[in-house]
Amino acid sequence: MISARPHYKHLSQKWTARSKKLREKLWKKHKDSLEWLVGNSKQLAIGSLGGILLLAGPSVPLLPKNPLLIVSNETKKDVDVTSSLISDLSLILPSAMRPLTVNEENKIADILSGDFGFRVTAELDNKRLNRSYGLIGAEQHLARFPGDNMYTHFDTKEEQDKFWSSGMAPGLGAWRYFALSEEQMTQKDKLREKYYLAVQTFLVPDYNSRVEEYRDFFKFRKMLIVNPENGKAMVVVIGDAGPAEWTGKHLGGSPEVMDYLEREDGAKKGPVIYFFIDDPNDTIPLGPIVPKQSYG
Repeated sequence: MISARPHYKHLSQKWTARSKKLREKLWKKHKDSLEWLVGNSKQLAIGSLGGILLLAGPSVPLLPKNPLLIVSNETKKDVDVTSSLISDLSLILPSAMRPLTVNEENKIADILSGDFGFRVTAELDNKRLNRSYGLIGAEQHLARFPGDNMYTHFDTKEEQDKFWSSGMAPGLGAWRYFALSEEQMTQKDKLREKYYLAVQTFLVPDYNSRVEEYRDFFKFRKMLIVNPENGKAMVVVIGDAGPAEWTGKHLGGSPEVMDYLEREDGAKKGPVIYFFIDDPNDTIPLGPIVPKQSYG
């Protein structure tokens, strides 16, 4: 029988282990929703059966679609797409934290480009960072214009309540202010500060001999950052330089970035993938993004 051949047995064991790992990740991320579905499956089935019986009557009008079932289908679709991304990345990323090889970067770039609908690359215009996979730590808010402070920084009370505790960095970002004044600040300026990364530009091998060239290239350069453990992704910009090598972290994220990616600082810091986005016409918006979106 085919199943008895060693090659197929090895593949079977490999895919079984992969499936188990994926189920564990999905259960951890969507535990509350899945428990609700399990606990209410009988009621959902009865409700659906009742609807069928009602529709069988001669004079009963068509019932509207069940909103719960619509939401469930959309949720299932999102989970499937995210699960596929997590699975694809897990087959390439190393088990130990280290810089990716060029071959690994190319494979991941192909996955991300295909899933998100735009070109993603570890090297752009013959320039690259010191790494594209690393441990992320928390950064503070940055002053967007002269006089910006914690009382002027937030647009809503909800944002203030959620992100006030992160505080504001005592110094400016690598490119100083995002806008010349509060009156001149645009929505793009706001989003650049809100969704920024601090990356180790100073560790690029030939940075010191090409400071001006690299400075202009890295300034607000768009990147795609992905948490490979939950599939959450964002379009962000390089807004600052850091962190220092001695911290043990390879990059930093704004409070909003850390919150969305579900990443923590300190002992619980975790890995992320961060690749350049090739967007010469500036058509890709900043912020959270899900797979299978394309921009032209």
